[in-house]
Amino acid sequence: MDHQFSRRDLLLSSAASVALAQRPAEPAKKPNFVFFMPETLRAESIGCYGHPLVRTPNLDRLANEGVRFTQCHVQHTVCTPSRCSLMTGWPVHVRGHRSLFYLLQPDEPNLFRYLRQKGYDVHWYGKNDLLAAACFPDSVTAWGSPGGRGKPAGNPWPFGDRRYYSFHYGAGGDRRETADYACVQAAIRILERAERPFCIYLPLLFVHPPYTAPADFHEMCRPQDLPPLRPVGLARKPNFHEAIRRTRHLTQLTSDDLRAIQAIYLGMVSYSDWLLGELMEAMERTGHAADTCLFAFSDHGDWGGDYGLVEKWPSALDDVLTRVPLIARVPGMAQGHAVKEIIELFDVMPTCLELAGIGAQHTHFARSLVPQLRGEPGDPQRAAFAEGGYNVYERRCFERMADVPDPKNIYYPKVALQNEHPETITRAAMIRTLGCKLVMRPEGPGEFYDLKKDALELHNVYGQRSYAEKQGMLLARLLDWYVRTSDVAPPQHDPRGLPPLMPGTH
Repeated sequence: MDHQFSRRDLLLSSAASVALAQRPAEPAKKPNFVFFMPETLRAESIGCYGHPLVRTPNLDRLANEGVRFTQCHVQHTVCTPSRCSLMTGWPVHVRGHRSLFYLLQPDEPNLFRYLRQKGYDVHWYGKNDLLAAACFPDSVTAWGSPGGRGKPAGNPWPFGDRRYYSFHYGAGGDRRETADYACVQAAIRILERAERPFCIYLPLLFVHPPYTAPADFHEMCRPQDLPPLRPVGLARKPNFHEAIRRTRHLTQLTSDDLRAIQAIYLGMVSYSDWLLGELMEAMERTGHAADTCLFAFSDHGDWGGDYGLVEKWPSALDDVLTRVPLIARVPGMAQGHAVKEIIELFDVMPTCLELAGIGAQHTHFARSLVPQLRGEPGDPQRAAFAEGGYNVYERRCFERMADVPDPKNIYYPKVALQNEHPETITRAAMIRTLGCKLVMRPEGPGEFYDLKKDALELHNVYGQRSYAEKQGMLLARLLDWYVRTSDVAPPQHDPRGLPPLMPGTH
C-alpha cells in the first residue's frame, strides 16, 4: 500500500509541471513577500514547536497569526544544496547541487527570476550560498551584506584545550551591532519606501555556529534547566558520529559542556526571534502586514550538543538536521492553523508562484501549500526525501584543505576528516514518513527508525527481522522516487536536421 501511495505522491507533486499551460489566476493585487531565513535553525528548538524553555515570542505569535507546518523537512543538510532545492523545487540529484561549491546557474530556474520577470523588485540582504554571480542581474534588483560585525565573539579557549574545536564561544556584544541586525534594518528601509511589488530575502548568519549570542541573549537559558540531550555513543550509528567526536576532541567534553553549548544555541534562537519581532513591527507600522506574505524558515538544523556532536555533516540525515520550521502568514488566509502532515521545504517555491499568479515554466517536484494556507490538512501519506554526501571519486565536491591549511582554524578537523577519510562522507538518501525513517548509504551503515516508538532516533533497527516488511516498503518507495525524479528535460526542442553547410565547405 505504501508503494502505491508513493506513486500518487509524485504524480501530485509534479502536476503543476506536467500541465505548464494551466497557470494560476493572477491575483487582483500582487502580494509582497518577505523571507526571514535564520541559518541552521532546527524546528524543535522553538517554543511553538514544543521546546519548554526557549523564548521565541515572535515566532510563536507568527504561528498564531498564520500557518505552522510541524513536519517540514529539507532536501539536504548543507547550506548550498538545501537553498538550491528550495528555489527550484528540484531534489539535489537532478542537477548535482550537492556541494557548497555548485550554485544555481543562469540556465537553471529560480524563484527570484520568476518574480523579477513579473515586475517584482527582489531585495537580498545577507549571505549567498544560492546563486552563481551571473544569475544576480536578472534575478535580484538589489543585494548586499550591509555593515555589522557578524559574530563578534572569538574563540575563548587556547589551542589544544578540549573545547577549542567545540564551537563553544563566549558572549558577543550589543544586539544592534551584528550583521544580521544590519540586514534586518536594510529590509525595514525597503518596507518604508517600497511602491512596486517586492520580495525581501533575508538569509541571515544566526543561528549558525560558532555558538555565541549578543551579551543579553548568551546566557538566557540555564544549562541545568534543559531537557535531557540525546545521549552520546549510541550503538549502530553511522561511522562519522565517532569520527567527528574524535577529530574535534568532543570525546573529552563533559555532559555539562554539551548542555552549555545547547543553552547558548537556544539564546541564539531567541536573538533571531527578536530580529523577527523588529521586522514584524516594521511591517505593521508601514501597513505591509496587510499586503505581504511573511515566511519564516531555515535551510537545515544543527546537532547543538545532541549525540555529543556539534554543527552538522554532509551525509547526516537526523531529524535535528532535516526538520526545520516553516511558518507562513498570508493575508486573508488561515490563522492559528497547524499542518501536522509531512511537507518539504522546496514547497515554498510553487506556493509563492501560485500566490503571485505565476505559472512555473520548468519541471519540478514540489507541491503548492496554498490549500494548507487556507486551512486544509496535508497529505497523511506523503513522505519527505533528502540526500547528502559525495562519491569518493567526486573529490572536487569536498571542502578543500587549501582553504583551511592551519590546524588552528576551527573548521580544520572537519575538512581534514572529509579528505583523509572519505568513507565517512559517502552518499546517503533518506525517506521519512510520519511513522518511520530509512537512510541508505552505499558503503553503509543503513539506518531505520520506528519513529512512533523512538522519536529521538536512539535505536537503529536497520536489518532487524521484525522490521523487514516496513523497511522493504520504504526502500521500494525510495527507489520509485529516484526513478521518477532522476532528471528533467529542457523546455526547448532542438532541430534534428543537419545544420546548413558553412560557405566554402563541400
